Amino acid sequence: MNNSFDKYQKRRLRSSYFSVIISIALVLFLVGFLGLILLKTNSITKHFKEKVALTIFLTDNAKSNDVEILQAELKKAEYSKEVIYISKKDAAEKYAAEIGENFVEFLGDNPLKNAIDVSLKSEFVTPEKMVEIEKQLLNRSIVAEVVYDKPLIELLTKNINRISFWMLLFSTLFTLIAVVLINSSIRLSVYSKRFTIKTMQMVGATKGFIRKPFIWKSIKLGILGALVSIVCLLGFIFYINRVVPEIELLADYKVLALLFVFIIAMGILITWISTFFATQRFLNLRTDELYY
Repeated sequence: MNNSFDKYQKRRLRSSYFSVIISIALVLFLVGFLGLILLKTNSITKHFKEKVALTIFLTDNAKSNDVEILQAELKKAEYSKEVIYISKKDAAEKYAAEIGENFVEFLGDNPLKNAIDVSLKSEFVTPEKMVEIEKQLLNRSIVAEVVYDKPLIELLTKNINRISFWMLLFSTLFTLIAVVLINSSIRLSVYSKRFTIKTMQMVGATKGFIRKPFIWKSIKLGILGALVSIVCLLGFIFYINRVVPEIELLADYKVLALLFVFIIAMGILITWISTFFATQRFLNLRTDELYY
């Protein structure tokens, strides 16, 4: 009978430890995910901003020598990432392929202009800097028009600032949730041993002596939970890096190492604090209060 009861208790204890580890892992995974986004905000922002292109349409009487000089200056410009010259003939062929009709033959002339596409560096993709670049280019006699998506740039700049704010807010909120959830799991684990705590106290064991094994056990559970969350987070990072390699999630090993150290530290700190206060609560209870 006693052997069956002991086995049952051990199964309950293992189940309790397993649930604590899973709870810690899930919460720390969410915290780590948000931390990763915050740390990689610049890379994500850079990825989207560098999709913006600026098109310079040239005048029909622009000399090839002047166009080459402009191209050379654009390639050296601090705001340029890539410069591509597109002749009116190439542009017409591309447009005809898109619409499935040779519009040049229909019109009898090619109405398109020679153009230069400039991919910009992310730090220059703001409404103010784009206007400044546009003014500089329009001062050139061979430049007929400068075209870029102004509403998109304004929306992108506005939303990036807004998203950064909300991500910071959500990270703080999830950190608090992590503390509450892990604390609840640890309290339940300690609650199952409240009678053992009180028995040890009644035979003269000090609070520090009673508390020590519980804290060490919880710290081990916290480390295990943190390691599980790190493995899951690594799997997620590898997947995202394969789908969207431009974000470069694996490029900065120091950032990832810092994030993983933070996750382990969170697992240790939260479990240590939770166990300390949970054991303290039961140590301060009277014997008759243990049943409630």
